[in-house]
Amino acid sequence: MSRRLIVGVVALATVLVGCSSSGEGGTSGGSGTAAPATVAGSVPAGPSGTARPPIEGPVPVVSGPITGGTYGVPYNPMPVELADEYGYTEQEYFISGSADAFAPVGALGMDGRWSVEPTTSADYETRIIVRRPADAADFNGVVLVEWLNVSAGRDSDPDFGFLHPELMDEGYAYVGLSAQATGVSGGPTRLEVPGVPREAIIPLKEWDPVRYEPLHHPGDEYSYDIYTQVARLVLDRGEPDPLGGLPVEQVIAMGESQSAGRMATYANAIQPLDEAFNGAAADPEVKTPAGGAIRDDIGVPVFQLATETDLLRLGFVAARQPDSEWVTTWEVAGTAHADRSTLDYGAASGRVWLTGADDVDPAAPCGQINDGPQAEVVRAGVVALVTWVRDGTEMPTSPQIEVADGDIVVDEVGNAVGGIRTPAVDAPVSVLTGKGNPASVFCSLFGGETPLSPEQLAALYPTHDDYVDAVRESADAAVADGFLLQEDADAMVDAAEASTVPA
Repeated sequence: MSRRLIVGVVALATVLVGCSSSGEGGTSGGSGTAAPATVAGSVPAGPSGTARPPIEGPVPVVSGPITGGTYGVPYNPMPVELADEYGYTEQEYFISGSADAFAPVGALGMDGRWSVEPTTSADYETRIIVRRPADAADFNGVVLVEWLNVSAGRDSDPDFGFLHPELMDEGYAYVGLSAQATGVSGGPTRLEVPGVPREAIIPLKEWDPVRYEPLHHPGDEYSYDIYTQVARLVLDRGEPDPLGGLPVEQVIAMGESQSAGRMATYANAIQPLDEAFNGAAADPEVKTPAGGAIRDDIGVPVFQLATETDLLRLGFVAARQPDSEWVTTWEVAGTAHADRSTLDYGAASGRVWLTGADDVDPAAPCGQINDGPQAEVVRAGVVALVTWVRDGTEMPTSPQIEVADGDIVVDEVGNAVGGIRTPAVDAPVSVLTGKGNPASVFCSLFGGETPLSPEQLAALYPTHDDYVDAVRESADAAVADGFLLQEDADAMVDAAEASTVPA
């Protein structure tokens, strides 16, 4: 099962959200599922108006900002052009302390209402990467904490890749955490990516032994507590202050793919221990049962987003659960687990240190991969989540993608029926699918795209104005339904106007 989760903390109260799906299936960089962040300090009322008790616990020791090393930049750095365009700074810090592991108490039921208890403790030193507005006046009060993904055997920041236009335009701060041992020192999973140099997909201590020499990770069973401690750090900062004195009001935790699967465990198991994030966690031996749900008594907003790939290839269809007071799930037609925007952002990050990154296209052996609207819908989801966290306004309800006989039901063009609708599927120029090239694990996650023939385009859109009108109608409907931001809808209409469809 694949699940993508985002967790938030409301004014020192917390909220959990999930963006896509990833659990025990897929290209996991470790067993288990991922976690949200945690807060320290007194916690005001949450979205429901219920006062929360103070959240207490250890806060990591911070050193940095870290400089030097072989490349002079952190691993998976922010693309340089973003700093200039949005007025952001990026700094890396090492954090250290002692973290607990957890073990289950009793059975792990399908309803997600799990109990765990701390077992052993171990020392750790890992890193966070911090991106924030250079001018504190631009900060909007929200910090996003991403559990960096290690599915490829090294750290990556896919949620930041999807979200950065909205996050940086609106003044969010961002913290990426190397939560798992695989990202720091390596592990059994090393996804082979065709055409990508080996030095681009290796763990921190192998990538830059000088810069990352002090780091040591005791194992993934301690990762949940490390993540919780980072959330506390965001709200209880000393010196050095990674956030430069920014007045933090909300903390949102994010996880993509395998990281979000770990967050599902965090939400179900660890959250009830201290309500740190309004999420829950357990050690990597505490695996989410196939088809297991997010507990519906969690007491904070939970947002999940599933692509077509997640539903079938990664098994999320078995974990579908009805929307409830605290859990909302979006399913997006025409999307794949990873897509062209994922690779474009990764290449832009690689250009900071990797010579020839522009010449590397990992998708080349995969054929034409999905270029659907996942990033745009994820951005709308996070904005809706933050609103939910801040004032209790519930997120829009998503229709489900139709599934029958073990496959996704498609329309006369070949695109999915049901789910969140955007111009990509309602005013199509391609068939967009979550099914990728099955010849490799890597390619299977990137879906596919098949352009419509000139004859098909002419039948759908007799004139160019007909095409633009169809795009505008779909985009306007998605904005009205809360599934697209106005700026992303406008960009889709602008692209349609600039196109030559149906020629």
